Amino acid sequence: MTARGMFLTFEGIDGSGKSTQARLLAKHLRREGRDVVLTREPGGSDGAEEIRNLVLQGDPDRWSAETEILLFTAARRDHLERTIEPALAEGKVVICDRFADSTRMYQGLSRGDLRGLVDQLHNLMIRREPDLTLLIDMDPEIGLSRAKGRQGEEERFEDFGIDLQQKMRAGFLALANEFADRFRVVDGNRDMDSVAQDVTDIVMKSLR
Repeated sequence: MTARGMFLTFEGIDGSGKSTQARLLAKHLRREGRDVVLTREPGGSDGAEEIRNLVLQGDPDRWSAETEILLFTAARRDHLERTIEPALAEGKVVICDRFADSTRMYQGLSRGDLRGLVDQLHNLMIRREPDLTLLIDMDPEIGLSRAKGRQGEEERFEDFGIDLQQKMRAGFLALANEFADRFRVVDGNRDMDSVAQDVTDIVMKSLR
């Protein structure tokens, strides 16, 4: 937690329920009288939302992994400049559905070992980690089934299949160990309200 505000992120595989939990947390904190900005990645600013359409739709092989890393970094930089940093400077709580940890996983590991490149660009252009990251851990088969059941347009990564989701789950759990000071792992294989209660307890403790 910074002197200005608090930056919270939600991470997890596709279909883990993290977007729902981010919305529920924002609603709870607003009821508590806190000024909250709920945002997402890729996206969260006008320019970043345009990039979102490029990277989440279309054929799975539309972009090389290297090109994707550049696109996600560009989107994140715009998001940081125009949404996240101004809100934190005003003392607000920023809740973001995905951030750099997702790029470390999806672009850094999905099609080769590119984690080093992801981290280089992050250190050069972003230079910020969340104050607290909530990893909603989910069985990959259940998560993929949920994600595909939405039948939306943004299914490019879901179309890579179950192997990617299994790899991403293992990767996220490894990240939770690597950044143990800010990660908290929440069991997402339960009903929505039980997960939300755990999330709320963790965040309220951190805010206090």
